[in-house]
Amino acid sequence: MTATVAYKLPLGQFLARNPFPEPLTDGLFYRDKMRALHRIAPDVPVVDLLEVGGGQSGVSAMLYPQAKVVNIDMDASLAEAPCNKDPRVTFVHGDATALPFPDASFDLLTMFDLLEHVPDDAAVAREALRVVRPGGWILVSTPDRERWRYPYYRIFRPICPPEEDLFAEWGHVRRGYTQTELDALFGQPADKTCAFINPLLALSHDVSFSRLSRRRRRLLHALLAPASVVGWFTHRMSTPGTEIAAAWRRP
Repeated sequence: MTATVAYKLPLGQFLARNPFPEPLTDGLFYRDKMRALHRIAPDVPVVDLLEVGGGQSGVSAMLYPQAKVVNIDMDASLAEAPCNKDPRVTFVHGDATALPFPDASFDLLTMFDLLEHVPDDAAVAREALRVVRPGGWILVSTPDRERWRYPYYRIFRPICPPEEDLFAEWGHVRRGYTQTELDALFGQPADKTCAFINPLLALSHDVSFSRLSRRRRRLLHALLAPASVVGWFTHRMSTPGTEIAAAWRRP
């Protein structure tokens, strides 16, 4: 019997590389995002991968450990980030709306939490479709415009910054997208979708970005741990959440 070849990193190993220093408390929401990305990512050979706006996370290189990765970002200083010093990774200072690559250059392209930061999102989508080879994939994550809010629970408003302050800090130009809006951007329905940060995990997300000290956040995370555990283990591909992960295969 021929053994099955895995091209993406196994889920457990991928989650273990969560870049947050406290991955099961302040970084639990990011762990949930990583699981959603893993669920939508195709397990196919990927030689050339383009990460658009990958910054300093290195998530795409983690996800596909055999791929050659190009990380293009507007912030030139991120070239010095540890993940961009990986021998497999080439950092490029550039603009998502005018990618400096020939047509059909990549097997797979990722845009994780990027689209909501770019005014001309239609140009970003066009460029993504241009540089991906026929049969290649585009992977996206973004807040769900209709479901995302901060804080998710009003009870946390006294300890959380206003949503507008977070948007300004993060450089958002829009709240996010519905799945229908994303499908319209890329000209076809997504082949795979998975929401993340469901209402139970939103408790932890609220605390992670609160104004509380690190020690107090830890205490509150501990008190909320039973809800977080239930939220984690019951979340399925079809479970509603406040953010969207989606994958399109280019015709």
